[in-house]
Amino acid sequence: MISRDEILKPIWYAFTALDLDRNGKVSKSQLKVLSHNLCTILKIPHNISALEEHFKDDDEGPVSTQGYMPYLNMFILNKIQPNFDFMELNKMCWTLSAPKHTSNKNLLISDVDAFKVWCIFNFLSEDKYPLHIVVEELEYFLRKLFAAVGCSWNEGRFEDYKMQLSAKKRHLNAWELIELIGIGHFTRGINPQTLSMGINEVCQEIVLDVIKQGYMMKKGHKRKNWTERWFRLHLNHISYYVSEDLIEQKGCISLDRNCCVESLPDKDGRKNLFIIRCVEKSFEISASDKKTKQEWIHAIQDCIVRIRQGLSSAHRESRQKRRELRNRMKAEQEIMENRMRQLQLANESKQAQLEALSKDLQDTSIRGDLVEQRRLKNQTELLDRYKRDLEQEKMARMQMEEQVVEKSSEVEQYWQRMQELEDMYHQLKQALDDERQAKQDEEVVRRLQARLLQEEASKRTELEQIHLQQQEVLSQSQKEKKELEEEKAEKECALQVALEQLESLKLKRQGAQEEYKAVTKKLERASNKTKTWKHKVSKHEGLLRIVQPGNKSPGKMTNWGQAAFTETELDQMEKIWQENKNRSWDGE
Repeated sequence: MISRDEILKPIWYAFTALDLDRNGKVSKSQLKVLSHNLCTILKIPHNISALEEHFKDDDEGPVSTQGYMPYLNMFILNKIQPNFDFMELNKMCWTLSAPKHTSNKNLLISDVDAFKVWCIFNFLSEDKYPLHIVVEELEYFLRKLFAAVGCSWNEGRFEDYKMQLSAKKRHLNAWELIELIGIGHFTRGINPQTLSMGINEVCQEIVLDVIKQGYMMKKGHKRKNWTERWFRLHLNHISYYVSEDLIEQKGCISLDRNCCVESLPDKDGRKNLFIIRCVEKSFEISASDKKTKQEWIHAIQDCIVRIRQGLSSAHRESRQKRRELRNRMKAEQEIMENRMRQLQLANESKQAQLEALSKDLQDTSIRGDLVEQRRLKNQTELLDRYKRDLEQEKMARMQMEEQVVEKSSEVEQYWQRMQELEDMYHQLKQALDDERQAKQDEEVVRRLQARLLQEEASKRTELEQIHLQQQEVLSQSQKEKKELEEEKAEKECALQVALEQLESLKLKRQGAQEEYKAVTKKLERASNKTKTWKHKVSKHEGLLRIVQPGNKSPGKMTNWGQAAFTETELDQMEKIWQENKNRSWDGE
């Protein structure tokens, strides 16, 4: 919930911008326009005549800040609706006040980034007017900015700048902070785009209370389909959009003390599931990985716990704690300064008493000398009486000296006490410095742990991808093995068919041999005549063969033609084929 003090800060800038004469007053016509714009942005019904009726007894002309505040509280701030857009209010007030302060300066950041720095300043500034930011809040903002852009913090440069501010005895206003960031006093060497992204991240985190944001899958309520949405977690609600440009908002999940968030087991092919249960309905969401899922569950649970305990957002609570710590340290410092002043006054009074005692001692010594001189001048018959008086005087002097020694010892004890107090003050200052350094070391360790966790998550993701690739390779190899086994079975079937065909060929060959014997006698005479050139043709084995007379039975057909080989050559080729086949089976 945005406090009234936060709403008043941008309005103060708008009022100041309308004060053209810089006398602390603004005309009523300008205040009418400002009030109308405020009512429009804050979603309040605007009463046009309310301003005139409120100031009808005041005809002195322009209205001061003190005169406008009662009207502002009564007719505007007391009627604010909780669902107004705070950033629209900031933009309107920025539009009025920025041109006078940023138009003539050559800044390295854009107007949008300058506006975001202005919003951050309003959040971190003290609730005192004119608005200013203390050194501790400036350091907090710069550390957040450097952490967002991933750069190391330059402690020495900031300490020098803090000493310059201490020497001037002043604090920064909004326009000086914008100029400080815009001219690159601390951000020199950082890419402008990276700096813009860092300013945007810090503004969303601090001003807009964006606790967490990112892409996740959401299950629909009607069609039960899964759609990717850009989610933004605030303290009291979760809004989700089509994309991270925030142009089209698809819905909002209101968080209250009755809500809860639970983890769900994987189902329907969806992993990293969790559910947000509200009074009216529930929302099932799927994160990208387990780490993101746990981060979202923890963040939503933290918001629900804060709502149940009636706490504000983490940054507002942290800002309040820092202010209380500064006020407490300031009060302790004032108490210490008062004690030092009291001790100094006591020291001065003791010093005055010591000087008075010393003066009395000197006067007493002078009087004693005079009495002694007079005693020497007296008659000798009074010598005994004067001796007794002298002894009494000596006793008194000894007592006075003892008193002086006692007072001196008291002064020394007082100085020792002063020295002890100064040592205690230095020790206290050293303890505060050690505490500040410990907090800085803790922040560095936290960032290092976050970076290590991120690296571990990325490595885990890589290992999971490698594991999936190995599983795919194993499944592929099993599939290939299965295909090889099927191919082997097919080849065995083909081999069986070939063997059956071979048996049939053997039977046919036997028939052909019988026919061959019948015509052998007829071929003997023809073979004797063709012996000479048959010997030449036999070297080419099948490329050219003598046509011999044959029987009427069908001849054997090969790929070299009909009757290209003799029975003996076929037997030899079959034997060679059978040996090669047996050798291949032995190899398998």
